[in-house]
Amino acid sequence: MKNFLTLLLCAIALQAVSQQALWMRNPAISPDGSQIAFTYQGDLYTVQTSGGKASPLTIHPAHDFMPVWLPNGQSLAFASDRFGNFDIFIMSINGGEPQRLTYHSSNDYPTSITPDGKNILFTSLRTDMERYGDFPNRAMPELYQVPVTGGRNLMTLTTPSEAAVYNAAGTKIYFQDRKGY
Repeated sequence: MKNFLTLLLCAIALQAVSQQALWMRNPAISPDGSQIAFTYQGDLYTVQTSGGKASPLTIHPAHDFMPVWLPNGQSLAFASDRFGNFDIFIMSINGGEPQRLTYHSSNDYPTSITPDGKNILFTSLRTDMERYGDFPNRAMPELYQVPVTGGRNLMTLTTPSEAAVYNAAGTKIYFQDRKGY
């Protein structure tokens, strides 16, 4: 009887927890502050900052996450594994087909946009020139950028960097300097 009551209480607790949306991740507030983009169960959603019903942007078997708003507030950059590894994509907040921007075999994760709004900053574990290889086994992500219209990827920082953003003046990049494993 005691085991039955314990099992029943656990089942009730699990049911209560499963009714809540506990897996909303990677929130990003729009440039005008009116919307929030976030990840839920591998898809992107937007919701008004005042609350309300969230609208899906992506409904796809792939895992889409890490939304980053473009300065115009009409597009989002995000990471998706639609082709095996995570690449950078961009799409309108009104929906439509996402445009793939990176094609490298390593995972690419967006962090922010350059001050002029023309490039997306992203981190990646790419193999670069030996003289920049602090960790030759590709253990630390470095900072790159890709134009929002697509094109050549350029290395921005050779030091291990995560969560990179420009300051308000657009003159400095703030980032998390990862020192170890």
